[in-house]
Amino acid sequence: MYEKLLVPVDESSVEMALLPHACEVALRFDAEVRLLHVADTARDSVTVTDDGLVDALEAAGRDVVDAAGEVLDIFGVEYTTDVVQGSPADTIAQYATEFNYDCIAMATHGRTGVARGLLGSVTEKVVRLADVPVLTLRGGDHDPLTFPYERILVATDGSATADRAASHAFRLAETLNASVHVVTVIDTAELGPDVRSVLDTSGARAAARETVDAVAEDAPDGVEVTTAVVDGKPSTALGDYVEENGMDAVVLGTTGRRGVDRILLGSVAEQTVRTASVPVITVGGE
Repeated sequence: MYEKLLVPVDESSVEMALLPHACEVALRFDAEVRLLHVADTARDSVTVTDDGLVDALEAAGRDVVDAAGEVLDIFGVEYTTDVVQGSPADTIAQYATEFNYDCIAMATHGRTGVARGLLGSVTEKVVRLADVPVLTLRGGDHDPLTFPYERILVATDGSATADRAASHAFRLAETLNASVHVVTVIDTAELGPDVRSVLDTSGARAAARETVDAVAEDAPDGVEVTTAVVDGKPSTALGDYVEENGMDAVVLGTTGRRGVDRILLGSVAEQTVRTASVPVITVGGE
């Protein structure tokens, strides 16, 4: 499923749950792993100074990948390392494409505003930019993670991007012998009760049901599929579904690249990455 796994790291990575989880993924798929640190030389404070600061940033980066490598050593995972210069999010996304990685695994601190750590904001940008799937795990305390995943939620809005995410989820489920829950959310967060009742009779709910049923029909033989249509704010409703139904991972699409023209699921993906209590795999590309 994943033959080449790219794991970008920063100074906080060693203390987060992402590295042990990435190790489990790598061991399950016998994946080639590369630990990558991007020395942020795109900042004005770096670009206007001499080579000494750049050298110091690269030296610090080597310390980062060495410390992360000690975690992989504990799990018996073979790996290589690299330290490169550039703007972190753009560089990570380009690196994955250039060297044919088929998954990026990153942590996000999951906070908002200026308090969010560097890797958190970088992760969200990579989710938007990457042409390959991105496995993210929110920082902070977690219940014990399940791997191999047993129950995978795939969110759909009927778009081509969501269909690609569903295909990815089905391949993953088939490989791991997991079940899949295909879920779509009717966004009723801003609607009053009268409008919600109109939705029930306008065909919107029937159309949503057709959407999840159409996705479920593409499931490989032997993969158990459950479908659901839920109401609410999409990212919140997905999080609630994860908790109420014991999901082990979420897979969903993001179009990225298009800024304000992003389809709804793109922005939902970023919110889900930031708040989900389980690993999230986002699938972009064209």
